[in-house]
Amino acid sequence: MGKIGAVVLAAVVLIVALAAAGTGAMLSAFGNADTQPSRAALNDIPSEYLGLYMHAATTCPGLEWPVLAAVGKTESNHGRSALPGVRSGVNHAGARGPMQFLLPTFQNVIARHRLPKGGATPPSPYSAHDAVFAAAAYLCDSGARDGRDLTGALYSYNHADWYVSQILAQAQAYSGSAAFGADAAPASAALQAINYAQGQLGLPYEWGGDGPGASDAGFDCSGLTKAAYSAAGIPLPRTAQEQFDAGPSVPPEQPLKSGDLVFYGDPSSGIHHVGLYIGGGMMIDAPRPGKAIRVEPYRYQGDDYAGATRPASS
Repeated sequence: MGKIGAVVLAAVVLIVALAAAGTGAMLSAFGNADTQPSRAALNDIPSEYLGLYMHAATTCPGLEWPVLAAVGKTESNHGRSALPGVRSGVNHAGARGPMQFLLPTFQNVIARHRLPKGGATPPSPYSAHDAVFAAAAYLCDSGARDGRDLTGALYSYNHADWYVSQILAQAQAYSGSAAFGADAAPASAALQAINYAQGQLGLPYEWGGDGPGASDAGFDCSGLTKAAYSAAGIPLPRTAQEQFDAGPSVPPEQPLKSGDLVFYGDPSSGIHHVGLYIGGGMMIDAPRPGKAIRVEPYRYQGDDYAGATRPASS
């Protein structure tokens, strides 16, 4: 192990020790280079990969290490996948290595960015070290630098809305106490509802849809929130308007909690949309026809946000 690798591993050991001791902090939506990993991250990410993700993220201002780790999880289960193209050869699309690079893309990245020492000579997409640092550089160039356009950067990595949503959800799960944002702690039922909703990411929007359990391909917005809270043992009405009316309402001056339902429209003339708030300013929702269930900001330019309810307190 080289000097850099030893330093990174030592940092990871320190972070693990702090996590075991219960040290916490108020964090951004996905954390930062100093963010302690969640228990899920510590249980799931091999220490070698965790160190690489944390070190590589520091090479791109604004790129959070849990996002990079989420890419590694989705692409190859942190190098553990036995599918073709991870350790040798290529997959059906010609991608290779733990971060699943097309060879021309990898070569273009390393031509523009000198990778740190510690990988293969010459750099190889099959080297975990080289692949993770190249992925950080690629995301940085594609919009992740300074947080300008993270969703666009992830879409550039894999041109699919479901992929972007899955990465953002996984990143939150890896982000220690920020797994559900720097908001007030969610109730157990809220966590169960969020866990269910995360499992539906990538399914299509379907008007009137109640999901695969009801023989539907996907959900509409209120069908998703109803199913999520049903999984937590809390019955909700079927439509967004009915769910809004059912409450209990969150006073406008109070901060949101993960698991709150966030609504859009005019309370007096009609609520037309609902999402499940997951913290850090983000929600899971079934947005509209032609779009998959995804993670996205709950406030956006031109929205008609109407307020929130807290079913988990019922």
